[in-house]
Amino acid sequence: MYNKMRSASVRRTVDASRRLLSSKGIAGNGEACNGDGYRIRSLVENGGSGVTRSGVSSSFLRGRVSGGAGFGGFENGRWEGDGRRLGLFSGTQSTGLVGARGFTTAIASPPVERGRAQDPYLATEIALDAVVKIFAVSSSPNYFLPWQNKAQREATGSGFVISGRRIVTNAHVVADQTHMMVRKHGSPIKYHAHIEAVGHECDLALLRVHDDEFWEGMLELELGDIPFLQESVAVVGYPQGGDNISVTGGVVSRVEPTRYVHGAAHLMAIQIDAAINPGNSGGPALMEDKVVGVAFQNLANAENIGYIIPVPVIKHFLADVEETGGYIGFCSLGVTCQSAENVQLREHLKMPPGLTGVLINKIHPLTDTSRCLKRDDVILAFDGIPIANDGTVHFRNRERISFDHLVSMKEAGETAKVTVMRAGQELHFDIKLGPLRPLVPIHQFDTLPSYYIFAGLVFTPLSQPYLQEYGEDWYNTSPRRLCERALSAYPTKPGQQLVILSQILMDEINAGYERFHEFQVNKVNGVEVHNLRHLRKLVEECTETSLRFDLDDNRVVVLDFRAAREASLRILQRHRIPSHTSKDLLEEEDSNEGNFLSWEGPWHKEENKDSEGMPVEEEREAQPV
Repeated sequence: MYNKMRSASVRRTVDASRRLLSSKGIAGNGEACNGDGYRIRSLVENGGSGVTRSGVSSSFLRGRVSGGAGFGGFENGRWEGDGRRLGLFSGTQSTGLVGARGFTTAIASPPVERGRAQDPYLATEIALDAVVKIFAVSSSPNYFLPWQNKAQREATGSGFVISGRRIVTNAHVVADQTHMMVRKHGSPIKYHAHIEAVGHECDLALLRVHDDEFWEGMLELELGDIPFLQESVAVVGYPQGGDNISVTGGVVSRVEPTRYVHGAAHLMAIQIDAAINPGNSGGPALMEDKVVGVAFQNLANAENIGYIIPVPVIKHFLADVEETGGYIGFCSLGVTCQSAENVQLREHLKMPPGLTGVLINKIHPLTDTSRCLKRDDVILAFDGIPIANDGTVHFRNRERISFDHLVSMKEAGETAKVTVMRAGQELHFDIKLGPLRPLVPIHQFDTLPSYYIFAGLVFTPLSQPYLQEYGEDWYNTSPRRLCERALSAYPTKPGQQLVILSQILMDEINAGYERFHEFQVNKVNGVEVHNLRHLRKLVEECTETSLRFDLDDNRVVVLDFRAAREASLRILQRHRIPSHTSKDLLEEEDSNEGNFLSWEGPWHKEENKDSEGMPVEEEREAQPV
C-alpha cells in the first residue's frame, strides 16, 4: 500500500513539475528545460537510504519547490523563491537537489559546451591540484628572558593556490617561523617557501614559492561568496592522523562575528559542522569549484564545531597587500558601546518611539571619532544602515549581524557616515576610519621583544604575550594591576608604551630592590617615560650623580649612576646575556613611530579631561536632520 501511495505521489509531482518547468521544449536525450534554459538531468525517486546522484552543480529554479524532511541524507531540502538553496548536504558533496513529495530533482549547471562532461567530483579533483601541505619550523621568543628564544617546534598546516602564484594559509601556521617548506599532493618533493605578507589579526598569510617546477600542473582557485545557512561545504586539507590529503563535508550552521583566537580580533566567521582538526588550518572550504572560506579554528570541548574565515575577510586582506604591499589591518570606530534595549534608558536619552541605536560608553582618544562623537551619544545608523537596540544590522534574508562588521569591512582612511542622537537631536558626521593602535599590544608575532638592561634592572614594554607567559590562566595568575591596564588602558600619544621593570638580575648594586619587579616605570629623574626608547635615552644621557626611577605604588629605585654603569657589564657577563639592549633600540627610530597616521590626529589634550580621565572631545560642525 505504501509503495502504491508513494508512486501515485511521484506521478502527481512529476506532472506538476512538468507544468511548472514550462515551455522551452526538450533539450535532447529526454532532458527537460526550465524557463531559464537550464536542464533538468533527472527525476530520482527517493526510496530507501540513498539518493541517486546526477548533475554537479545547482541552478536557480524560479518559484518555490518544497518538500518534506529527510530526503535520503538531505534535511529540509528546499529552494527559496529568490533562488537560494537551503539544507543541501550529502556526504562531502553539494549537488543542487530540489525535494518534492518523496523525490528529488537534480538541477544541472547552466548549459555547457558539447562534449564537456559534468563531473560530480569536480570540487575534489580541482582541490587535489590546488591544495598544498605546509611544513613549518618555528621558535617563539621568551618574554621573561627577552634576549633568547624558546625551543623550536615543528608543525604542519594546509594552504591553497590563488592567482599570481600565491599560496593562502593561516597566519598561525607560519607565525614565528624560521624555516618553511610546501609539498604538492601526490609529490614527494618539498619546496622552500617564503612569506609575502601576514595578517595576524585576521589569521591569514600569503606565501611564495620561487621554484618554477613547483607550479607545474598547479591550479588557481577562485574566491566565491558567503554561503547561506545549511548549504554544504567541503573542507580540504592535511589534518593530523595521516599524511595524505583529506576531504570532509559539513553544512553552514551560523554566520556572525567571532573572536579569532590567534589574533584576538572580532571579525566575521562561518561556523560549520565539519571536523576541523590540527593540520586542517589554512585549507580551503569549497562549494563546487569556488573557495568560500579558509579553515582556521574549532571550538574546544565540542564535537564538529569548526570555523572558516569568510571571503569578505580574505578579500580585505588581499586588497591591503595588493594596494600597499603589506597588511594594514581592519578598521574600528574606536568606541565602546552598550545596548539600548531598556525602555527607561531610551526615555532618558530622549529617543522617540521607533528610533533605535546603541549608547557610547568610551571613545578611543587617537581616532577621528574622538573629534566628532561624545560619551552618551546614541549611534543610530552607520552609512545609512539603521542599527537596532541590540547593536545589530540587517545582514541578509532574516539574518542579523553586529554593526561592527560594517566598520571592519571599510578600508583604512575611508570615510563613513555616522548618524547619532545627542540630547534629543539627530546629527550627521563624516568620520575617517582606521585600525586602532592599542597601548598594550595584543600579539607580537614574527618579532623579538624589546628590552633594556641597566645595573641588572630589566625593562620591557608591557604586552599581552608577556602576561601570557604566566600560563593559560594568565588573566588570573598575572599581576592584577598590569592585567587591568593591558585590557583597558588607551594610548594618548603615538608610540606610547607602558614600560615595566620585569625582573632584577641580582647584584650588590641593586640589593634591596629584588621585590620591585612587575612594576610600571612612571618617571626617570622626574621625567615621564613615553616608551622604552625614551627610557633608554633618559638613562644613558643622565648628567646627575644619582639615577632615580619612580615606579607604581610610589616605589622608588635610586642608583649611583657611575657605579651602576660599571656594574652593568659584569652582570651581563655573569648571566651570559649578549647585549644590554634589544636590536630595535639600537636602530634609528622609525619616522612613523611617533607620528599620526592618516586616519589619526592629535585630538587629545592633556589639560582637557573629564572626570574619568578621558579626553573631552571637540565638536565638529553637525547638520541637524
